[in-house]
Amino acid sequence: MTAPAGPVLVAGGTGFVGRRLVATLAEAGEDVRVMTRHPDRYDGPGTAVFGDVAEPGSLDVPLTGARAAYYLVHALGHADFERRDAAAATAFGERAGAAGLDRIIYLGGLGDDHDDLSAHLRSRREVESLLAGGGVPVTVLRAGIVVGHGGISWEITRQLVEHLPAMITPRWVRTRTQPIAVADVVRYLVGVLDHPDALGRTFEIGGPEVLAYADMLGRVAAIEGRRLPIVPVPLLSPGLSSRWLALVTDVDVRAGRNLIDSMVNEVVVTDPSIRELVPFRRTSYDDAVRAALAERRAER
Repeated sequence: MTAPAGPVLVAGGTGFVGRRLVATLAEAGEDVRVMTRHPDRYDGPGTAVFGDVAEPGSLDVPLTGARAAYYLVHALGHADFERRDAAAATAFGERAGAAGLDRIIYLGGLGDDHDDLSAHLRSRREVESLLAGGGVPVTVLRAGIVVGHGGISWEITRQLVEHLPAMITPRWVRTRTQPIAVADVVRYLVGVLDHPDALGRTFEIGGPEVLAYADMLGRVAAIEGRRLPIVPVPLLSPGLSSRWLALVTDVDVRAGRNLIDSMVNEVVVTDPSIRELVPFRRTSYDDAVRAALAERRAER
């Protein structure tokens, strides 16, 4: 089947998921536009175009003529990330509507809407609705922890395992999650691009295993041949957890804190319907970890 005509814009195309998505789309023959604040520094596949979600007027050029756009932007490292993300999503949705795009595809966060969601997950939900404000159908993929070299959640996991002989941990290490390999996230993102049954729908994506954070840490330790005793401490709050995190990792403190606040929320797939639209054999957690570690070794 011949793909519809017109470029595909990737907002956030230089980020952790975005750069992998851009490469995959380009390999598939798509005309890819990579929206970045620094097009002069970009040397990857596709065509770099200037655009900044904080400057609505800069969005018209990258959006003009595009048939679809991926929105992979967030401001998690800022103290006022909720306000920034809301303003950016509103502007992008309105400009996309004015440009006549067929669809927007957004990578959001898993979590039960009936749960007391963290500020991070509440913001992700808000962005979903604000992107649709310009009238363009939005396809949402909600994911939990994405495992891959360079991802913040993965870096927290890897560095905790590698830097500590033992872990005194808060209760959230028993929270269940459904981690997914970054390669599988990209497969889903590409799979819904022109799928007629994906238009305007929300899907949940995850790997084949549901694990507690403690299990994830233990599995990484086993793969690396390390021993990692884990001792839960019930009174270790998210605030104290973030300070503890700053001592043993080089992850951005504010972004790490916002993610840790979300770790009290169970993030597990309850609707697997995406697997009917985009079927493939999902990557196991252990294989996703091995791939992330191998990519890191290759860059050193």
